[in-house]
Amino acid sequence: MLTNMMGRALAILLGSVAIVAVSAGLGFAQTTMPMQVQKQTVASTPNAIVIKNFMFSPMELTIKAGTTVTWKNLDGEPHTVVNDAGLFRSAALDQDDTYQFKFDKPGVYKIFCGIHPNMKATITVQ
Repeated sequence: MLTNMMGRALAILLGSVAIVAVSAGLGFAQTTMPMQVQKQTVASTPNAIVIKNFMFSPMELTIKAGTTVTWKNLDGEPHTVVNDAGLFRSAALDQDDTYQFKFDKPGVYKIFCGIHPNMKATITVQ
């Protein structure tokens, strides 16, 4: 009886593995999981800007004066965080590196990547 139950459990496990393997091969697991994880990560970190796919996300952020913003590079290429008025400039951020800046004064701050100037974002401080 125990051998029969173990055989059934093994068959169920192997069937589950086969379903996951087929789903991954069709791209289901690859397309849905990373997006869900990314949304949870961004949502769980207030005042965070993610650098991914050569873009700042979000591209526009409104915060209160005294707030610290954190940038995190998820790309495999280095990026920098530069204020166009010269207020701050990060070092090159490799993958998973972060940079923080505290915005003390109200205003509109234009941000770009010094390596890839087409990457832009705006931070509005109230």
